[in-house]
Amino acid sequence: MNDDDDLSVPISAIEHYAYCPRQCALIHVEQEFEENVYTIRGTIAHERVDSGAASVEAGIRFVRGLPLWSERYGLRGKADLVEFRADGPYPVEYKSGPRKGRYADYQLCGQAVCLEEMFGVPVPLGAVFHRASATRRELRVDQDLRAMTLAIIQAIRVTLAETTLPPPVNDARCKRCSLQDACVPGLVDSPNQLASYERGLFVPLTDGA
Repeated sequence: MNDDDDLSVPISAIEHYAYCPRQCALIHVEQEFEENVYTIRGTIAHERVDSGAASVEAGIRFVRGLPLWSERYGLRGKADLVEFRADGPYPVEYKSGPRKGRYADYQLCGQAVCLEEMFGVPVPLGAVFHRASATRRELRVDQDLRAMTLAIIQAIRVTLAETTLPPPVNDARCKRCSLQDACVPGLVDSPNQLASYERGLFVPLTDGA
């Protein structure tokens, strides 16, 4: 990492940014967070994997809630689950719902590059476990995925240093987002609507008030 790139990036921010840069900034810059049905499902799905418990099954060591870091890329966070197999670490990211785009893939790749630096071995594979369908989707951590993930990490670092929020996407993604009230995408995306909304917040006092 360059001397100028001294902002540490949370691994969780990778998926947030891939989903929506504005959501990422609201969470990691403005410290905004609200629960909805999707975030609650995610919390429930992570209850066991966040415990930090370890176990051994069929010769494979399972470590949950493993702290991760990378000095090279300025990352920090933790893995839901890492399976320590004979050929090296194998990260597993848990998601409550079905697959929605490649957002989780980038987060898993961020975990993989941390594990590579921490243990000094290649991590070419990992998996995303979708609780809704109880299926594990194996992911190859190839050069294309790595390049995109590293580009996202650098974009997040720029976002963390900014004083203004990225513009809203104002599309179908907003329906699933718990931060609609903080983001107000429909208003912020339209200057006329925003002006009308702001005027409604400040009602002039009348003589009889």
